[in-house]
Parts: sequence; C-alpha cells; structure tokens
Amino acid sequence: VKFKGDKTLDGYQKKKYVCKLLFIFLLGHDIDFGHMEAVNLLSSNKYTEKQIGYLFISVLVGASSELMKLVIQSIKNDLMSRNPVHINLALHCMANIGSREMADALGQDIPKLLVSGDTIDAVKQSAALTLLRLLRASPDVIPMGEWTSRIIHLLNDQHMGVVTSATSLIEALVKKNPEEYKGCVSLAVSRLSRIVTSSYTDLQDYTYYFVPAPWLSNYPPPEDPSVRTRLTECLETILNKAQEPPKSKKVQHSNAKNAVLFEAINLIIHMDSDPNLLVRACNQLGQFLQHKETNLRYLALESMCLLATSEFSHEAVKKHQDTVITALKTERDVSVRQRAVDLLYAMCDRSNAEEIVGEMLEYLETADYSIREEMVLKVAILAEKYAVDYTWYVDVILNLIRIAGDYVSEEVWYRVIQIVINRDDVQGYAAKTVFEALQAPACHENMVKVGGYILGEFGNLIAGDPRSSPNTRGLLLSTYIKFINLFPEIKQNIQDVLRSDNNLRNPDVELQQRAIEYLQLSTITSADVLATVLEEMPPFPERESSILAKLKKKKPTTVENAAVEGKEHKMPAVQVSGGSDGPALQVPVTPPGGGSADLLGLDAQPSAPASSGGAASSFLLDVFGDAAPTPPTTNGLDAGGLTAGAEENLKKFICKHNGVLYENDLIQIGVKSEYRQNLARVGVQLSTQPKPVESEVDGGAQVQQLFNIECVTEFTDSPVLDISFVSGGAPHRISLKLPVFINKFMEAAEMNAEAFFQRWKALSQPGQECQKIFKLLGFGVSILEGIDPNPDNFVSSAIVHTRNQQIGCLVRLEPNRQAEMYRLTVRSTKDSVAQTVSSLLETQF
Repeated sequence: VKFKGDKTLDGYQKKKYVCKLLFIFLLGHDIDFGHMEAVNLLSSNKYTEKQIGYLFISVLVGASSELMKLVIQSIKNDLMSRNPVHINLALHCMANIGSREMADALGQDIPKLLVSGDTIDAVKQSAALTLLRLLRASPDVIPMGEWTSRIIHLLNDQHMGVVTSATSLIEALVKKNPEEYKGCVSLAVSRLSRIVTSSYTDLQDYTYYFVPAPWLSNYPPPEDPSVRTRLTECLETILNKAQEPPKSKKVQHSNAKNAVLFEAINLIIHMDSDPNLLVRACNQLGQFLQHKETNLRYLALESMCLLATSEFSHEAVKKHQDTVITALKTERDVSVRQRAVDLLYAMCDRSNAEEIVGEMLEYLETADYSIREEMVLKVAILAEKYAVDYTWYVDVILNLIRIAGDYVSEEVWYRVIQIVINRDDVQGYAAKTVFEALQAPACHENMVKVGGYILGEFGNLIAGDPRSSPNTRGLLLSTYIKFINLFPEIKQNIQDVLRSDNNLRNPDVELQQRAIEYLQLSTITSADVLATVLEEMPPFPERESSILAKLKKKKPTTVENAAVEGKEHKMPAVQVSGGSDGPALQVPVTPPGGGSADLLGLDAQPSAPASSGGAASSFLLDVFGDAAPTPPTTNGLDAGGLTAGAEENLKKFICKHNGVLYENDLIQIGVKSEYRQNLARVGVQLSTQPKPVESEVDGGAQVQQLFNIECVTEFTDSPVLDISFVSGGAPHRISLKLPVFINKFMEAAEMNAEAFFQRWKALSQPGQECQKIFKLLGFGVSILEGIDPNPDNFVSSAIVHTRNQQIGCLVRLEPNRQAEMYRLTVRSTKDSVAQTVSSLLETQF
C-alpha cells in the first residue's frame, strides 16, 4: 500500500519498507513486490540505503530476473565511483549472485581494481574473492597473459589479508593453467619462510594463539635449489615447533598448532622427495596414533596412508603396524576403524601380507556392515597381489566367502576361478579344499558357485587323491556321471577319467565297479535313458538307521519286521489268527527297498507268532491297493465325504507329530511324521485290532506306508487319505484328512523387539491380519522373550517354507485375565496363511 500510494516515499521510508519485506521473506513468506524499490535504493548516495538495496537484491533477485540489467548498470556505476565503501558493496553483491551475465558485463573491471595502486587493501581483498567467484561461473573471465604477472605479485603485498585472498584466487588459476602461473612458486616459498621464521617480524602479528598460520602451495617441489632449500627449512621448522612444549593450555592453541603441522605433513607427502622429512613426519604421526583426541587419531591414520605409498617412508610406517591393528580392534568410532583398514591396506607388502590379511579376516567377522564390502575387496586384492603360495590365496578367498559371503561380489569369486584355472600347481589343492568346504552344514551360495565350477573342472584331480577316502572318491565318480547328463559337451573328458587305470583297475571293488558301470552307462545308453536313470534324487533319501535296526531286533516280530529281517517269513502274505472264533488277517507285504523304516519305527502292537490257522481269509485288508470289485461300504462318512469321528484326533496333531489318527473295532491308523522346511515324510501305520480269546491275547498285524510330501505353496485344507479294504467279505472305506497342516512347515525365526514391531506394523494391509477372541482353556506356545512391552502378552515369529517362496508369519497373544479371554492376532504376507494359522491355533485353546 505504501509503495502504490499517491504519496512519494523518501529514501529512508523506502529503506525501512524494503528491510521489512526482506525480514518477511526470511521468515519463509514469498515476496513478489518491492523489487523495483530495492533497485532504486542502489542509486542512493547514503550507505545504509545502498546497503539495504544490495542486500535485498542479493537475497531475493535471481540471476534470471528481468531487473538484472538495471542491477548490473547500478553495480557498474558504483565500481566506477571513487567511494571505496560503494565499491565494496557492489563487489559483495557480485560475489553473492555470481552469474555468467555479470561475469561477461563486469569481468574486465574487477582485475583493474585488484592490481591498481590506488585501490585500498579492503577493496583488493573483496576484488580478489569476487574475481574467484566469477571465475567459477565463467572460466574465461581473466584473459591469459594479460594479468598473470601482476596477480602473482600480490603475494608480496604487505597486507596479509590481501595475500590470503590473492592466494585463493591464484590457487584456482593454477589448477586451470599451471604453466602460466608457475612463477608464483618462489614467491610463495619466500613468503612462507617469512611467516615461519622468527627472524622476520613484519608478519609476526599474523598469528593465532602463538601459532603463525601459513598457507601452502599445490606445486611439485621447486626445481631451483635455493628455493627448494628454503622450503625444506620451513618444513623442518614446523616439525621442530611441533615437538616444543605448548605455550598455552587452551584448545585453540593446540588446534592451530596441529592444523599447521598436518598441512606441513601434507606438503611433505606431496613433495615426496626428502627422505628425512618423510620419516620425521611419519614418526610425528605415530605419536598421534594413541592420542586421546579421536580427531587426531583419525587424521594421523589418514596421513600415514599417504606416507605408506612413498618408497622413502614405507618402512617407517610399517613399524606402527601393531598399533594400527590394535586401533582396528578397539576403536569405537567406525570412521577411525575405516582409516585403520585403509592404512593396513597401504602398508601391506610381501613381508607382512599374511599377518595383515589374517587380522583383517578376523576383524571382518565382527566388522561394521558399512565397511564390509570394501574390506572384502581389499582382502581379495592383497591376497592375490602378495600371494607367494597360491594355496594360501585359495584359503583366504574361501574364508572370505565363508565369513562374509553376502559381500563377496562376482568379480572376487570370478577371479579365484581364473587363477585356479591358470595355475596347475594349485588346481588339486583348490578342488580338495572347496570339496571340504562344501561339507559344512551351512554353505553360502557363492561357495556353492565356486565349488561347482572348480569341482566340475578339476574334480578328477581328487577322485584319485590318496588323501580322499574310497567313499569320497566314489561320490566324485557319481558326480561325474551326473555331469554327463547335465553337461553333454564334457562327456568325452569324463569318459577319459572313467577309463583311467586308477579307476578301472582300482583295488577297491566299489570304485572299480562304479567306474565300469558308469562308463558303460555313458557309452551304450541313449540320452533319454541316461536322463531317466540320473534324474534328481528325492528330497529325503530313504536309508536304514543302524540304531533303529538294533531297536527292531529287541521288538516282537511284526509283518514289517519279518519282511525286513527276511527270516522264516518268506511268504507273500502273513496270516494272524485270533482263535477259532476270531477273524484272520491277510496283508500283502512288499519288502522295502533301501529301508523305509528310517521313518522313526512306528510303535507296534504286541504280536503273537504267525500260524497257519484254518480260518482262511475271512478278514482281508488290501491297503493302498486296488479296490474290491464290489462297491465299498460308505456308512459313517460325513457330508464332506470324510469318516466321522476322526476330527478330534486330527486336532491333536496340530502341535504334535505322532499318534493315533483313527480307531474302530476293525482297524487302527497311526501316523508318525518328520518335517524339514518345505519337505515332509509321513508314515501311516495300519493295524488290525487284537481280539482277546479266553486267556490269550493275540497281537494285531501291522503294515506301514510312507509318503514324501512337499509344500509347494500355502494351503488351507489338509490332503485326504482314502483306505479301502475287505472284512468278512464286505468292502469298507475310510476317508481321513492326513495331519499335514501349514504350521508343520514353519520354522522359528529369532528377532529382537525393534525388528518384530517393524514387521508387525508393515503387515497391516487388509487380508494380512486375522484376529480371534476366545475363552481361555489352556495353552502351550513357543514365545520370544522380552519383545512385547506388556509382559502378559506372548509374541512369536516364524517362516513358512514352501517350494515357491518363504512366507513370514507373526503371532501375538494378548490375555484379558479379568474376562478370562484371549485375543489372538496373526499377521502374514499371505492372507490365506494368516487365516489358516489363526484357525489352527484357535482349536488348541
């Protein structure tokens, strides 16, 4: 309103209102007016008005503003004036905006101000820094050759402020054109000497807490011997002063003193030409490695990394190896530990490579996650670069994969394979070592990759290794025959291995037989037949447990045991008689191949000796076989087609693996199961019910059937088992749900409170949660301790393993003791899993 009113505003009022607008803008509000009034203030001859105008322009007016031409004209007018205050205000505005348009319009005027003898020191300082700002916006603002000599000679100016400002400008110009400004080196060394040496008093007022504050150049060592000697004397003086007792206990004094020292050491490293200076610098830094100040330890490690790269100071740095290793293990600050790793990497050579690599591997097991990947690369490079014995290199890389497999990039394990392929002397050792590494219960994927490749190429080298047992060599021969199926292009190479005398004429009969049979199999069979014979093994190979076999010998004879033991029971069926009145049971028995009894050996009913009772076969049980010709009796099936009365027993299996699933007057069905991640083995045992006759009780015969089950994806309904049999000439049928539930494929997952509730909150989408509230009747649950802030609550976590994926599941149980109620909440990444687990748990309360 004031700006648009009829009343003309004087300079003071304009300044006041523009200043208020500037304050409003700094509070965060947008200002879209008052710009022209601020430009008008630039033409005022009063300092305060011009100052507010330039301040407003610097803060609110952008380089692309339409008013910029007016602003540039006002700046040009002030630069041409003889008032140093106005010139300084104009220079400050240029330095703040620093646009290319300004550089093009005013760039030629600034160097004139900088080198003019009439310009006061304060304006020279501002001109140097303004020119530096314009140089960054427009690199060609200073023409080559025209101003070079005069700008360089600013280093001889008596005013230290002018010298430091000119130094910043010269530093930028040097990087752009080193040859053009090479003449500044001798002047810089001379000025440095005058600052450091106490015999000169003209610049001793430029000190900070008793420490002269020198600046240093970016050039290589001077070629002029006299200049070089003078520079060396300066650096020696700084190192000598670092050893002197402090002149003040204040922290500013030590900070300034150390800042100068580290700059001097950086220059010594940059020169890299004076062995004496480099060693002295290394010794000085060594004193800082155990300093109480973390920053000094960090800077010392960082500078020593540079010293370690010099041939003159490398050995001096190595003397501090133990101190650096201690720092790696004990430092609390991860950035300092990072610098310690860098220094160990820099100081490593053939003489200490094994020790340093060993220490880095040891630390890698507990290293901060942010530096693991870099450490892995450093260890791999050192092991390859300084490996004298390449068996050591193989050991290092395999240990690296074992300790930090997730951080081992493809380049690392590619490289170890390349080296093993190129070096014949290490191939056998690598095959042996990687084979042993693959025997570990938990083996990283990268280890499997390396092992698969190396064994595929050089497995034959350890197949005949006398250090390998016959069992191991036999396993490798089996590996080779499978390789023929998987990689037909190497068939000829593998056949050459099988034909070798070491295999075909091996004194070990097993190895000889395998070699002969595998060779014939690969020679005479077609690809289709070979693929069928060598198809993938089932997840749970059936094998006889020696402990279980011993246990069976102590048990009464059953149908299954009789078939396995193969004693006098050689008949295809066994008859068990319960007496003259009792029914007889005839069960077809197939001897198990390979011992299906590895599935826990289901508890047997006591059995009477087999006899050839004359009751014929009035009770015939054909388990899992063809149905009888007549339709089976379906009495007792519910609406869902399942046998009634089995539901209660089924619920008991939710939290246990073994027990009786169904029982009636004719038959008892028992179940025993094993689970591992997404795989299961379920044994179903069928027994006839014994019938007591007078003083004798005859045991029922038994038969067992094994099922291998794999959880492919999440499911809600259990698989159904149909059993058809004939009893008393009448067919019967029993349909039951197998006790295979989704929770059987769960594996407990450990996590802390933060991780639990982070995932708990993440699983809050519709369908990912299922909640139940029910009466407390009793419970039994595996819980995570100390997770929920309410100690009365129970929480647990698990992973559901399926072939296709792994599904996370979180459970929270919250009691209400007053109401004797429980609230159960289940969250999962799959809505069906949450519903199913919730329903299963509800049945247990």
